[in-house]
Amino acid sequence: MSRRPISKSSTPGPQGDSGRPPKRPRIDHLTPDSFRNGIFLAPMVRSGALPTRLMALKHGATLVWGPEMVDKAILHAEREVDPVTGVISYNGKTRAMFTTHPLEKPYLIYQIGSADPELAVQAAKTVLQDVSGVDLNCGCPKPFSTHAGMGAALLANPDLLCGILEALRRELPREISVSAKIRLLSTQEETKKLVERIARTGVNAITVHCRTRNMRPRERALVERLKEIVDFVHGLGLDVAIIQNGDCTGREDAKRIRDLTGADSVMIATAAESNPSCFSAAPLRDVESTFSPAYVRLCKYLDNHWASTKFCVAQFKGTRSEVSKTDAHELKSRIAKAKGYEDIEDIVGSWTGEEEFKEISRIVEARPPRISAEVEQGEEEEDIPPPCATPPDRPNPEPPTSGAPKVGLRMPMPAILTGSNMVSPTPTPGGMR
Repeated sequence: MSRRPISKSSTPGPQGDSGRPPKRPRIDHLTPDSFRNGIFLAPMVRSGALPTRLMALKHGATLVWGPEMVDKAILHAEREVDPVTGVISYNGKTRAMFTTHPLEKPYLIYQIGSADPELAVQAAKTVLQDVSGVDLNCGCPKPFSTHAGMGAALLANPDLLCGILEALRRELPREISVSAKIRLLSTQEETKKLVERIARTGVNAITVHCRTRNMRPRERALVERLKEIVDFVHGLGLDVAIIQNGDCTGREDAKRIRDLTGADSVMIATAAESNPSCFSAAPLRDVESTFSPAYVRLCKYLDNHWASTKFCVAQFKGTRSEVSKTDAHELKSRIAKAKGYEDIEDIVGSWTGEEEFKEISRIVEARPPRISAEVEQGEEEEDIPPPCATPPDRPNPEPPTSGAPKVGLRMPMPAILTGSNMVSPTPTPGGMR
């Protein structure tokens, strides 16, 4: 039975005839609470393509970050919507620079590479209608980012870093979240000083990659340093979530890291690049047969550029139980040599990418509506009716000792009337206890 939509008609008077305040709407945008108790897909150049983000959401990622986009690049892009798939492309001269889909908008954070407050704001406003948050990259140590004063170069210029964040928070609508992703500085005191400055710019969240600028991925992340920073930020009394990044291998490992550090959430990069189903409590094994074919079918349906698809599939690897190392190597070799989707039809089978997308849509759309703790508490209070009083011109119909029901108590209402749904969606994203 389909559920009847809730009426949006206005109630007479400031509080309606019942004397109750009007019911507050559920939150349909990100709040600081959205960055808590979660497990997130990190921003990854090339690997963080739209199909990967959708697969991550399917398998339980709470939020997903898009790959870093340099501010000037997106300013000259042309926005185009595919009338069949709904894919939104920001096209450069030869191909799309950034693609997204309305399905992921409630969970999508757009990451900007910038060293200029004005350009950062312009870039954010360019994609505003298609994202839920904007993140400033302050941690990438690669030359393509740092040579222009962006990425990790901002760590040495906190005035500029905070100036960009302040401009974004000032110029963007409140419903668009603003966040930053940084790295550890050489000492705890320096790191805490920077984190405090960032936290006071009005950001919703700060992601701390637990490596310094000079450390490389093969070096162990300094996760143990984060607890002191988390405790310090919480002690400031600011409503800012702290997200850990570095060496997390999946959902279960994220629980361990949160227990160790006190971080509000955990972000995964390398493990998700290898297996986007790592966000699930039961990640897929034998990804060469259980994940890659479906991924390629989805990519073709979404018209993902073949070079991007080939690169992402080449990164996939994981635990094997039935697929041999030889078979896995053969699959990757075939894909690496392929010139286009048509060259691997015998590997992926029927081109049922639309069905793959529908399955992702069904799972993502089954997520419970986003609601903040404040609104949730307000709704609970709302369930208690206001005190009843007999009008002064009317005698009390029942004396207090007649066994009349006590004021403030009522029978529970059927679910069909309240709109509550006790069936838990599968999989349950985000909540990490």
